This record gives sequence, structure tokens and C-alpha cells, in this order.
Amino acid sequence: MACSAHAYVRGNTARFYDWLEESSQDAIPAGPPVWICGDCHVGNLGPVVGADGRIQVVIRDLDQAVIGNPAHDLIRLGLSLASACRSANLPGAVSVKVVDALLDGYARAFTRRPHHKDAPETIKALLREAIGRSWKQLVREHLTHTQPHIPLGKRFWPLSKAERRAIAALLSPDALGPLAVGLGIARPDDAVRMADAAYWVKGCSSLGRPRYAVLLEIDEAGGHTRLAMLDIKDAPPAAAPRTTSSAMPRDNAERVVAAAMALSPALGERMVAVRLLDRPMVLRELAPHDLKIEPDHMPPAAIDEIGAYLGRIVGDAHARQMSAAQRKAWHGILRASRSSQVDAPSWLWQAIVDALASHERGYLQHCRRHIALIG
Repeated sequence: MACSAHAYVRGNTARFYDWLEESSQDAIPAGPPVWICGDCHVGNLGPVVGADGRIQVVIRDLDQAVIGNPAHDLIRLGLSLASACRSANLPGAVSVKVVDALLDGYARAFTRRPHHKDAPETIKALLREAIGRSWKQLVREHLTHTQPHIPLGKRFWPLSKAERRAIAALLSPDALGPLAVGLGIARPDDAVRMADAAYWVKGCSSLGRPRYAVLLEIDEAGGHTRLAMLDIKDAPPAAAPRTTSSAMPRDNAERVVAAAMALSPALGERMVAVRLLDRPMVLRELAPHDLKIEPDHMPPAAIDEIGAYLGRIVGDAHARQMSAAQRKAWHGILRASRSSQVDAPSWLWQAIVDALASHERGYLQHCRRHIALIG
């Protein structure tokens, strides 16, 4: 997270909700309670392949998802885009345009109007990359070439005996076949077996949280053998504030899966809640087509277009959960709160500016501690 202010914003969800709790929330409107991402930064959106093989850009990480205020997702995404502008040393005027575009794209989702234009070329290029990716590319990124084996090293660590026993019990021969069929990985007449497993060290999400990669071998009825990979990820309690008027699953893994089905059905259909070592965890297939949007995917000249596009993606995810009356009312609030001087709602702009200042202070303190630790 010390690499850049944007990396700090992306990897520090708790800081965002600490800021939200400490700040005055009177100006932030309360939208209809729906499932929200809870950690809606740029890197948590990207192309995902659905069970039908169609690839689309969706919210792709739901660890922090709760039934809450949709305005919180809008602020968090705006903060992410604004911090990306700052990290790229872009003028402040660009951030103003990005927030304006973000709001416009988000608000359009609640009118059920079509996108005003196609996806930005940058997003199209990412979709083309996702469509063209194959299992061989996933193997080159994560595995060895010559045998079904997960190479241990910096990214993959050996399992403890307790972890290996627990994963073997979860993915027993009797359970693995139906599980693979249910996730769309295998057909009913395929033979599925676990080839290898390892502890997976993967970015900020791995800090203090267990995560495992499991390699499967699938013998198809025609005699061909292929590989598949599972991601088993800890489901922590959500830091995002939730509404008290709607019930959510008490089990955190079931909460994540329920949120995925509401916000990103193409992803939710490929996930299942499990318990491993008495912890709630989410199991899903790691598909080669699943990618995330990185800061280098956002050229400065197109960042406002990308902001509008991502706003529409998040808006669609929220809008599909609302009634027609709720969509109309929320759209009215979004439009009525626009500033007469800046083409963005004053509450959204003020919230993003305040959050950006808070995160900038936190980032510099984080860098200071990081330098002190490494000498």
C-alpha cells in the first residue's frame, strides 16, 4: 500500500469507514436499502465470465457487501477515481470532470435509459483481452507447465497438516463431483479429483486471512484430461455499515454469496459458501477470463469516460434491486442535489474531497511507518 496513494485507498477499506463514521453524514442522502459492494473501488470491478460463457464488466469482489446505503458505493468509487487522478499527477480539474461523469453514468441507470455511448475503448480492449484468454495463460501465470502442480514460493505456501486434511475433507471424492457440476466446471459424467492445493498469498486481501488455491484434474468422458482451479477465500465480517431494516445472512460466507447473486449474478452463480477449519469461506472457480481494472488501464484522456461507464455498472447493480418507485425517487434525489456551480451534487463532491484529504494523511503516516519498519 506504500506504492502509491491510490494503492493505499484501494487496500484500506477500514480507513474509508473510519472516515465515514467520524465525518458528518447529514449531507449524505439515504438511498433505498439494497445490497452494496461495500468496497467499491476501481480494482473491484472488471470482466467476469458467466455460466453462459458471456463476459461482462461487473462488481467482482463482494467481501464487504452489506444491505446498506447505495450512496456509500458512489462515494467510495469516486474516491478511488479521484485518488487515481492524484497518483497520475493529473490537474484537479480532471477530478472534477471525473466526479461529474461518474454521477451522470450512475444516475442514468435509474431511468432505465440505455448507455449514451458504447464502452470506452480502454474497457473494450480489456474485454477483448478477457475473451481471448485461455486456460494455458492462467497456467503460465500461476502454475507449472509440465505437470498438475502448484509451485511453492513467494505466492504459494505449503499447507499445514490441518489445512490439508480440512481441504481434503471438504473436497472429498463424493463431494467434489457434484460441487464441480454445480459450479459449471464439469459435466455429470466427468471424473474430478484434487491434484494439488496451497496457501495463496494474494495482495492486501491475504493479510491475516486464510486463502487457498486448489488445482483440479477433470477426466472428460471422451478421454481428454483438463485442469481447473478453485479459489477458497476467507469471508470476514464486513466493515461497511448496514441497514437495520433488512435481514442479512448471519454467516459471512452466505452473506457474500447472497450479495453476489444480487449485485453480480454472473459471478454469484459460480460461488458457494463453505466452512473450512470452522471458518466461513467462499469457494469459486478461478476462470482465465476474470480480470480486474488496473490504474494503468485508465489513460488520462479517457478517465472521465471510464468514470461514467463504471458509474453505470454500479448503478445497474443497485437499480435492479429497486422497485420502479424507488428508482424514480433515488434518481430525483441524485439530480436535485446538484450544485449550481459544479455539475456534480455538492454532497458527493464534498464527501470525496474530505475523504481524499483523510486518506492522504493516512497514506503519509503509513509510508512513515513503512520506512521505519524496513529501515
